[in-house]
Amino acid sequence: MPSSGYIQVAVVLLAVQLACLGASDADQETGTVIPAESRPCVDCHAFEFMQRALQDLKKTAFNLDARTETLVLRAERRALCDCMPTSSLR
Repeated sequence: MPSSGYIQVAVVLLAVQLACLGASDADQETGTVIPAESRPCVDCHAFEFMQRALQDLKKTAFNLDARTETLVLRAERRALCDCMPTSSLR
């Protein structure tokens, strides 16, 4: 089941795409072109947002990887021979 962070990123990306489509349709309908100098740097903001989202995803992946490694080590510890004392496994 996807985490809420992934869902939030997906919803925001969908909203950005819809906004871009709506803006391009509006420009085509009116026939006016806004000069690049007067437009806000939407691409810069989108890039920064995507950078932060990627960093968050990397942190999440690292945390999941670390958690998985811990669980695997626990399972391996439990699967060891019963002949060994528990204190020697730590």
